[in-house]
Amino acid sequence: MKPTVQVPFGEQRQAWLDATIARLDPERLKRLLFALTDIHSPTGAARDASQFMAATLGGIGMNARYMPMNERTGNVLAEKRGSGGGAAVMLYCPIDTHLEGNEDDQPWVGPSHFVDLHPKAKLLGDWVYGLGASNPKGMIATLTEVATALIEAEVPLTGDLLFGLADGGMPVDIAARDHAGMSNGLHHLLARGAAADFAIIMKPWNFVYHEEPGIGWFKLRILGSYGYAGVPRGTPGFRSSIVPAATVIPELEQWLIDYAERNTSGVVKPHGWIAGIRSGSDERPSFPSAVTELFFDVRINPRTSPAEVKAQFAAFMRDLSARFPDLELEWEMYGSVPGGTTDPDNWIIQSARRGWEAIEGQPHPVPDPLGGQTDGAALRRYGVPTARIGWPWPATGSPEPLAEGLGGMGATYIPDLMPCAQKIAYALIDTLTRPRSELGLS
Repeated sequence: MKPTVQVPFGEQRQAWLDATIARLDPERLKRLLFALTDIHSPTGAARDASQFMAATLGGIGMNARYMPMNERTGNVLAEKRGSGGGAAVMLYCPIDTHLEGNEDDQPWVGPSHFVDLHPKAKLLGDWVYGLGASNPKGMIATLTEVATALIEAEVPLTGDLLFGLADGGMPVDIAARDHAGMSNGLHHLLARGAAADFAIIMKPWNFVYHEEPGIGWFKLRILGSYGYAGVPRGTPGFRSSIVPAATVIPELEQWLIDYAERNTSGVVKPHGWIAGIRSGSDERPSFPSAVTELFFDVRINPRTSPAEVKAQFAAFMRDLSARFPDLELEWEMYGSVPGGTTDPDNWIIQSARRGWEAIEGQPHPVPDPLGGQTDGAALRRYGVPTARIGWPWPATGSPEPLAEGLGGMGATYIPDLMPCAQKIAYALIDTLTRPRSELGLS
């Protein structure tokens, strides 16, 4: 990775940054995060949270509006115009949570008693808990605090500060709510006035990223015959679809590992995991199913198309069928989202890195390989150069027990967010106080 391009920040911008940082208020951020976490916003049903944030952004001095997509949900677009002649920079975040926060999540997310799995906010010192309290709502609250401090510091903006929030940012497909997910809200937002020269998205991990992977969703079916528990093994005409899955699963797992290694480039390592196994009915345990289905997500490097990934998996399936000719297999790719990348030399990437270095007091390191997918990939595909800036995650030292793994992404330690807020403030002042000609824009 090349060293960060250094551009003079100057005494005046440093004074504006100091004034902005002085107005960053962790208590105010905590109050907003608590209130927002207490408003449930599952994918495809984020209306209340979005309307709350439209009012909040309007209250800090931005021109904000709620943009409905249907009666259940909508997006938010807010603007603070500068004097003119500068760039439009959008602070962006999804607003939906990845879980339903009710009995539909059980038993698949594990024990239900953990505080981070429920759409009810809880405050304990500097900790805020509740479904989505870290991702995405901790990010929304932090970006709002940065915008508030910038406005309160009366930084004379040349460019326009935009703030975008959209439903559908989670990698899900909720059929009952107009197939919400897979960045559908961002597409709606960008088509309705969210025109930005640059974007900044806040997501976990304390690095600046210029690219993110896409998504490939696959189903692999193992075919057999419908059976009955009273049928002896070896009966002609009966083949289990379930027992052969024990052969297929380790083969698929190894392919996913090899795929990630083979397709790693840039800062993206496109991992994949088997997400589920489906067969039969617990209401009819006497009748073994004729089909056992595996479904999984494999991430897609920005330099690899979904079609190329599909071709790689097709080659694996041909090889698997050749080595196990007794297996009868079918498969399909049922979801695909390309990755997205921004030139690492682009102004917004370099500005974000300069902000990172100014706050951390050291050169930006080579970031850890990234497999997580966000709306940032879609922003880049739509031609908006986008920097992803993060904070140390997951939070450590929680006084409350949390669900294992990702859980509800619902535990935030407020002091962890403040350095990231300062870095974003730097990038905004560095960018929004310059004419377009200094930013590589016409």
